[in-house]
Amino acid sequence: MSSVQLPLGIQLRDSATFASFYSAQNRQLLLALKESRENCVYFWGKAGAGKSHLLQALCHEKAGEGWRVAYLPLDEPGLMPAMLEDLEQFDLVCLDDLQHVAGQEDWEIALFHFYNRMQSRAGRLVISASQAPASLPLKLPDLASRLGWGLVFQVQEMADEDKQAALQLRAQARGLELTNEVAAYLLRHAPRDMKSLFALLDRLDEASLAAQRKLTIPFVREFV
Repeated sequence: MSSVQLPLGIQLRDSATFASFYSAQNRQLLLALKESRENCVYFWGKAGAGKSHLLQALCHEKAGEGWRVAYLPLDEPGLMPAMLEDLEQFDLVCLDDLQHVAGQEDWEIALFHFYNRMQSRAGRLVISASQAPASLPLKLPDLASRLGWGLVFQVQEMADEDKQAALQLRAQARGLELTNEVAAYLLRHAPRDMKSLFALLDRLDEASLAAQRKLTIPFVREFV
């Protein structure tokens, strides 16, 4: 069995590491993901808050320590509840975007039994979603209660200064120089959620490499 189990066509992003995630007000969450011995950790937040990044970073780190890990993005088309069968054999299972299957009876029953199997084997289950367990439109009350048994965190939104620092940290990891002035310009003129900002930074990275130009305001103005 491979050390990392992924659905067909899914890959962990190489850039998804804890080092490239600006923790801001989420230090307790990062500490829980990296060091907690709790069997289940559930965290929730808005789209673009970095939930997938954190799950993939955890998979990278634990796989590097020799753990057998599985990552399942539940928003991926074509996934079936049967994919949860036998996943309890892994040391760590990360389920991303639980809200996409909430309210689907076959998924909820499969998740309920999978949760119990992970508990009985003392495996580690980490789940992300857009809402707190009690707010998800779940039809199975026992599943809702179990999701709240472990550690539960809300991913805190970033202030502007945190967003700027996060952009500069991500740029640094890519070998880019992003000055305070250019980062502030992006925050003023681009969509303000981190998912969009990071996607824009990816495009700027490719464009600056192709043009052999630094990230200056006149240059980034062409992309905003």
